Amino acid sequence: MTEPVHVSRHPLLLTRLAQLRHRDTPSPVFRRLVRELSQLLFYEATTDLVLQEITVPTPLATCSAHELAEPIGLVPILRAGLGMAEAILELVPSAGVWHLGMYRDHATSQPVLYYNPLPAKAPFDVAMVVDPMLATGGSAVACINELKKKGVGRIKFLGLIAAPEGVAVMRKHHPDVPLFLAAVDSHLNEKNYIVPGLGDAGDRQFGTA
Repeated sequence: MTEPVHVSRHPLLLTRLAQLRHRDTPSPVFRRLVRELSQLLFYEATTDLVLQEITVPTPLATCSAHELAEPIGLVPILRAGLGMAEAILELVPSAGVWHLGMYRDHATSQPVLYYNPLPAKAPFDVAMVVDPMLATGGSAVACINELKKKGVGRIKFLGLIAAPEGVAVMRKHHPDVPLFLAAVDSHLNEKNYIVPGLGDAGDRQFGTA
């Protein structure tokens, strides 16, 4: 049974996380690290995907093998989730990508949904919501609300760094959605940034700080 909150302790992931946090890491290196961390987390989050048996011809004989049996949808929360989704697509090129655009209202700290292209019924069985930072949890909760409205039965959240406050909000509103994280940090500051965190993940990925 999947843990409700899985915080990775993999040495390769933790080493990259230290580099990602460093304030002097330039945007090109930051993007590479986001890609590598996302793929490592995705490995850990997908051990329970359903397989079906197939037969493939090798140079010597036929061989029983397996392939994924259920469609996967990647749901990056714009814009910071883009780098994570692109990284995961390298591992599952057949996955669909459904972008949800949200921004934080700075007066209320609540998410505002401004872009939602999801069809009436989502064309995938498993949704992977990806966002580098789980801060207040508001955007993740709102995103998952939309997915559940479309009938998605299995949803997982993949994030790099979370605040305890965001984890608590997710567990309260969506206790059925497992969280796969690289770290849970100390707290949110007065501006709802994760401390120690790494700053703004979107700005650092795309060089717009």
